Amino acid sequence: MATINDFEDLEIWQLGREICQLVWNLFETTSLGKDYELRNQMNRSSGSIMDNISEGFERNGRREFINFLSYSKGSCGELRSQLYRALDRSHISKEEFEQLKDKTIIESKKIGAFMSYLVKSDIKGSKFD
Repeated sequence: MATINDFEDLEIWQLGREICQLVWNLFETTSLGKDYELRNQMNRSSGSIMDNISEGFERNGRREFINFLSYSKGSCGELRSQLYRALDRSHISKEEFEQLKDKTIIESKKIGAFMSYLVKSDIKGSKFD
């Protein structure tokens, strides 16, 4: 595995950022932007995906990183559930729903795979150097 110097180098963080931007675009272009409670929940859960990846990375310890990755993975599921609510309330189209749902599933699988890699690795983190 290549050396990763910053969380921005992580593919899972980059995809989390993309998901966050796609969610924001829905607020700007659909009636979801006016459903303030759901919008705020979706804004928090989509942001939590990328934020927990970065926070866990910055903790400089493998176990803490894995813990924060599990929060990010959970936020993928939370956002996916909220997407169903947005669809059921006719805020978003089936196509918009499917696009984001698929991205959250991919992100969740990638985070899970990275967690498995870290569990099996000898990497301790820079705080243990």
